[in-house]
Amino acid sequence: MPKPRSKTGEKNLIGSHLKMLRQKYNLSQRDLADKLQLSGLDVDKNVITRIETNKRYVTDIELKAICELFHVTYDYLIDGKDN
Repeated sequence: MPKPRSKTGEKNLIGSHLKMLRQKYNLSQRDLADKLQLSGLDVDKNVITRIETNKRYVTDIELKAICELFHVTYDYLIDGKDN
């Protein structure tokens, strides 16, 4: 069974919002990976690159950690909608 993709064929919905947040906080991809590692995730710079370019699926655990790190909601990260 093939894995689901968005209507445009991308593997995740958060790539552009994650990149925007990372840049807003002046974090490199390596800096972001380091912060996520401190929260217990096994990610490196290449994982962040693949997420931001929609070439990697994001797990629910990763999604939760990213939301907590940037203090944003799931809605913001997925749809770009503020509360």
